[in-house]
Order: sequence, then structure tokens, then C-alpha cells
Amino acid sequence: MSLIVEKKNHILYVTINRPEAMNSITPELKDELHATFDEFEADDTLRVAILTGAGEKAFCAGADLKKLVPKMSSGERPIAVSDQRWFSNVYKPIITAVNGWCLAGGVEMMNGTDIRIASEHARFGLSEAKWALYPAGGSVVRLVRHLPWARAMEIILTGNQFTAEEAYHMGLINKVVPKEKLIETAEEYAEKIANNGPLAVRAIKEMAVRSLDLPMSQAFYWDSYMSTKIFKTEDAKEGPKAFAEKRKPNFIGK
Repeated sequence: MSLIVEKKNHILYVTINRPEAMNSITPELKDELHATFDEFEADDTLRVAILTGAGEKAFCAGADLKKLVPKMSSGERPIAVSDQRWFSNVYKPIITAVNGWCLAGGVEMMNGTDIRIASEHARFGLSEAKWALYPAGGSVVRLVRHLPWARAMEIILTGNQFTAEEAYHMGLINKVVPKEKLIETAEEYAEKIANNGPLAVRAIKEMAVRSLDLPMSQAFYWDSYMSTKIFKTEDAKEGPKAFAEKRKPNFIGK
């Protein structure tokens, strides 16, 4: 089983389960990941996901050089936009727990998630250019938006590896923790998000993603539309009421 999927208390746990191959991505695993997160997006009982890799050695070392890369190089498996835009059609939060090496396609997958926690021994790098390959998972597009231009281009063009602390200081990840605290910390974030209004959380994530493609004037228009839509929900009435009554809100997703 190359992918382990579990559900618990509104949280989806997705574990890449190929530790013997540094959790590298095969064609079948890539398709399975896309299908799993499509199902996550459609399941109203789930509010947030945690993505990690099996074992302590690697989160994901990128594409399987024996299986996926040859199919891409030969044209047998065309590079689809869905492959480049990891999780960009998912409007629920995704948290990545990076447990070790996060290289090439692993970084690209992580770039499509929202909150990133790394263990102290985690290492990062986009090495494609070193081997005359292209980082086809969206990093060229995303990193120049997420990081300062010079920092993004250094990562993409040199292929140099960097530590979890360096990733934290450049703003690529949110927190660095001891390896034994990795999943626990990811769960703390997930539980906080899962306890928030699910419709509001989803609308915030969707607007943030969509705004990247819009001029600011149009983005504010859609921002107004989203906020109006959320303020009309039952949850938007329950939240302030619970605050006034000094109790925990009971959000129903309506």
C-alpha cells in the first residue's frame, strides 16, 4: 500500500508509504494522491488534512527516477496542469509534516500546501536543474510568488540543499520541531483549524488561491462576494452568539 489514508475528528491523515524508496512518487502514487485530495475536497465531514511520509528518513525525495521520470521524458505520461498545480483545486487547508528529506517533487508537493511543519533533521532542495530536468510540479511559478525573487531563483537554479532552519528563516515553512513532536505539532494546527467555522475557513482558502490569478481590483470584488456569502450563513450567526455567551460555538457547516 503506497498511500495510507485515515480519517479522525474532521481531520484527514495522508501518509506516503514508500519508505524503502524515500517515499518517491510513482505514476500510480501521483494519481492516487490527486484522487485522495479530490475526495477530501468533496467530503463535508473533513475540514483539514495532514500530509506526511512514512518513517523518519524522508517526507518525499521527489519523482521515482526509475518509474515516473522515464515516462515523462519519453512523452508516455504528458505533464498535465493538474500535476503542476499540486492541490490548487483543493479549498480546504492542508498541513505538511516534513519528516526528513524533502527534495525535488517533494518540495513541489509541499509548495501546494498551506502550513508546513518540519522536523529538525529535515533537508530541502530542488535538484532538477542539476540533472538537466525541469521542476514540473509548479515550483517555478509558485516560489517566485512565495519568496523574494533572489532567494527563489537561488533555490531553483543552483539545486543546492538547505536545512530546516534555513527553510524557516526564508519563510518556506512555519515551524521547526524535534522529530518526536512533528505529528503532534501538525495536529495542534489541524485541530485549531478544524474547530473554526468550516465554511469560513474554506472560503478564506479559496479566496487566497483565486486572488493569485486576479488583478487587485477584481480580487477585492470577489473578496466582497465571498464575505457577503459567509455572513449569510447560520455559522456566522452562531459564532458571535457563542462569543457573547462565553461558550464554545457549535458550527454545523451551514
